[in-house]
Amino acid sequence: MDIAVDTVTDIVFRLKAVEVKEGVTDPDSGSNPIDDGSTDVLTSDTDDATESEVRGMIRGLNDDQRAELLALLYVGRGDYEAQDWDGAVAFARERQAVGEGAIKELLHTPDAGNLLEEGLDALGLSQDLPEA
Repeated sequence: MDIAVDTVTDIVFRLKAVEVKEGVTDPDSGSNPIDDGSTDVLTSDTDDATESEVRGMIRGLNDDQRAELLALLYVGRGDYEAQDWDGAVAFARERQAVGEGAIKELLHTPDAGNLLEEGLDALGLSQDLPEA
């Protein structure tokens, strides 16, 4: 694999942080934080720093690494078996051919962090994720 396991685990850690964010928790915001129990802190929006970090990390990968990251997702999700790694990578290259496909697919796939972990496990690659 061209992408380092440490890079994947770092992306997994950040994806999980994005995934635990909640949607709008205070639809009638406008009061001060003390009065509304600081629920605005839980709101996830497009300015989320962790999501920006994930986007930046994926943009920093080369084409082969992005394809392998998506292939790990496909293996973890069960679309491909670990034995068909080359097929998963080829399919990922086709899928991400349009712009920022890898970023969109990873951020819009529910439980992407866990699926990437499962992909690593299926390939027999060790991972040491920091505790959240």
